[in-house]
Amino acid sequence: MIDQWAIRPLAAQDDVDRSSREDTSSDLYSLYRKEDDFFGRQSVRKGLWLAVLAYLLFSITDIILIPDVSVSTIAARSSISVLSLAILEIFILKEGSKDVLEMVCALAVVLGYAGWLLVAIKTEHVQNFSHYMVFGALFMMGANLFFAFRFSISVVSSILILLFFFVSLGSFPADLPYKICIGTFFMSCFVFTAYINWNLNLERFNVFLNALEAKRQQKEAAERGQALLRLSRTDPLTNLNNRRAIDEILRHYHDDWRYFGTNFGILLIDVDFFKKFNDYHGHPQGDHCLSLVAKALGSITKSYGGSIGRYGGEEFIALVRADCKEQLIAFAEAVRRTVEELALPHRGRRDRSSIVTASIGASITREGTDAKLERMISEADRALYLAKANGRNCVRLFEPNDPGGSDLNDRIAGALKDAINRDLVSLAYQPIKHIESGRIDTVEALMRLHTSDGMEISPYFFIPIAEKYGTILDLQLWMIRTVCTEILAECDVLNVSVNISPIELKTADFAASVAAILEETGAPGDRLIFEITERLEIELESEILTCIRALKLLGIRIWLDDFGTGFAGLSWLRLIDFDTVKIDRSFLADCATSEGRILLCDIANLVRNRGPNILVEGVESNEQLVLLRELGIDQAQGFHIGMPSPAERLLRGGAILATARETV
Repeated sequence: MIDQWAIRPLAAQDDVDRSSREDTSSDLYSLYRKEDDFFGRQSVRKGLWLAVLAYLLFSITDIILIPDVSVSTIAARSSISVLSLAILEIFILKEGSKDVLEMVCALAVVLGYAGWLLVAIKTEHVQNFSHYMVFGALFMMGANLFFAFRFSISVVSSILILLFFFVSLGSFPADLPYKICIGTFFMSCFVFTAYINWNLNLERFNVFLNALEAKRQQKEAAERGQALLRLSRTDPLTNLNNRRAIDEILRHYHDDWRYFGTNFGILLIDVDFFKKFNDYHGHPQGDHCLSLVAKALGSITKSYGGSIGRYGGEEFIALVRADCKEQLIAFAEAVRRTVEELALPHRGRRDRSSIVTASIGASITREGTDAKLERMISEADRALYLAKANGRNCVRLFEPNDPGGSDLNDRIAGALKDAINRDLVSLAYQPIKHIESGRIDTVEALMRLHTSDGMEISPYFFIPIAEKYGTILDLQLWMIRTVCTEILAECDVLNVSVNISPIELKTADFAASVAAILEETGAPGDRLIFEITERLEIELESEILTCIRALKLLGIRIWLDDFGTGFAGLSWLRLIDFDTVKIDRSFLADCATSEGRILLCDIANLVRNRGPNILVEGVESNEQLVLLRELGIDQAQGFHIGMPSPAERLLRGGAILATARETV
């Protein structure tokens, strides 16, 4: 090994730097010695056993070259070997350090040479021994090179071997030229092997430093990678899981339920009247409020062994294992109380409370229900709206036969009748990217509904109610007219897709109503797209096919939405000439596994063989976008591509419009 003083010449010239670097070198040397001691003890042991074996094999040359004293030399070799190995094994059992083991080995080398030499020099075969003496250099080489002792031990043991050699050479009856020749040879071996040992120790130390630096860089790279991974999965404001991360956790919960029957519950947590909080207290205080609420929610959720994330705006989603409704309700009540007990002032409220509270909607896995994640989220969403409608700051669990849910449905159905006149509905537009060109030439129109007190109602909730109570047609025609006036008549480069319910396709004058809107607004039909969902189980009746043919005559393109999740997909592909097929987001989410990727590839090939373009929903990362490009998918849509935004922002923002104009 290398001595501490051997690295001190590397220090800087000035005293301050020299002192600092000597301290650093000392620390590094101590670390080097500790690591070398850990890995070197067994190598020293193996080295001595091999050296002893070679030492004993030289008994053969004793018998050949100095037979008259061979019995004595063999006895000396055997005694020294047994003694050396015994001492070594004792120190190993006592867990001696590598330094101690090296000194035992060095002593064995010196004694091995001295013991053999003192006996062998008495031989009468003087000429043979004069040649045989040259092999004494092997002991010096062993001390400096074979065992690779640290420099001080190597030099001391080599000097002792050299002294024994010169003492024996002085008493050996040989002429002066021989003594000069062999003495010079031994001195040269000492100098060369000692120098090599010095360099080897320096090189080992440098290798250690390089390895240490490589480990440090690898550790820093791994930490940066972990930090980037955490950043990509963490909401920057609340430090909770972001939507991407919580969706992944939700899929794990869902898979455990499907395959192992492990029940779980979903909580949708909404901070009550948060828009009014921002209006009254300001957005910085609003962000601070969300941070405090998120910290409290994270703590209570962790105590129940669950997971929580920010789902958007002031809404959070919590997941927890729950065997029954009572367990889930207990958890939900604990979450609600946690927010209430923060007692954060909320002076912008117009109800009887003056602190920040939360409304919670809950859903739990149940036997006999379908295995779609969207169903559970929709149920929790409905329960949340029910909680808001019942005074807020409360928990509601979704119950299929809950009369309160029916009351809420009736109230929303009533609101839908006047929604257009009271400006309670609006549109947002989400961009769709053409993967090969990277351009955005299409946006999807998404309907938004707000109650009179500002509460936003999810389309998953109000669209089925509108279909049930017969208001969907009025809403749909309003949506088409608004798309034509807001986008198609104002912008000559964007295509707009609109979701159409199969119920409208069965309406006798739907195609005629659409034609009237196009004529009234002057919007071109070839830039209007109708998306038909396959989630509903309906028969492909003749009036639907007739309506679709009429719409195509107007230039309107027909897309099949949510392919792979419903009942009629393959039949519809066979009977209807779709321009594009949108593959449901769940298939892309499953591409984290090789089986999921193969399934998406198979579905894409099936659709491609039928002729339509392929669009995949739910793109939330660049990695997913790269995968779609590798699979030859035509278009992509999702939060990674762009978030929904109002028409004014879409047209005035310029970014989407600029990429769209590149296609013209």
